[in-house]
Amino acid sequence: MKSASTLFLKTAVFVLSLPMVLFCLFLIPEVGRATADLLPAFGASKYVVWALLYASVIIYFIGLYQAFQLLRCIDQGRAFSVSSVRKLQVIKRCAGTISILHLCVLPSFYLFAEFDDAPGVIFVGLIVPFASLVIAVFAALLQKLLQEAIEMKSENELTI
Repeated sequence: MKSASTLFLKTAVFVLSLPMVLFCLFLIPEVGRATADLLPAFGASKYVVWALLYASVIIYFIGLYQAFQLLRCIDQGRAFSVSSVRKLQVIKRCAGTISILHLCVLPSFYLFAEFDDAPGVIFVGLIVPFASLVIAVFAALLQKLLQEAIEMKSENELTI
C-alpha cells in the first residue's frame, strides 16, 4: 500500500512538471513581449520579466526534485531522518522564493489590468504567490513536526 501511494505521488510530481515546461515554451515569452509593448520606455522590461519567471521555474523544478527525493526516502523507510528534514527545508525555501519572485512580477499584471481595463487580472497575478506561500508554510509545519518526531524517536532509543 505504501509504495502504491508514493507511486501515485511520484506520478503527480511528474505531471506537475509538464505544465511548467509548456509555460516556459509558450507563455513566458509572450508575457515578456507584452510587458515590453506596455513599457516601451523601459526596453529591458522584457528581459527582467523573463529572468524573474525563468528563475522561478528553475526553483520550482528544484522543489519538485526535492519532493521526489522525499518520496524516495519514504519508500526506503527513511521518512524519519535528517535528510527528510533537509528536503522539506529546501522545499520551503523554494516555495518562499517563488512567492517573492512572482510578487516582483506583479507590477506587470497591474499594467495589463490598466491596459485592458480588467482589474481582475491583478487577482490572477496573486494566485501563484499565494499558492507558493501556502506550500512554504505547510512545508515549514511538516519540517517542524518531523524534527520533533525525530527528536522523540532518538530520546526513546536512548531510554531503552
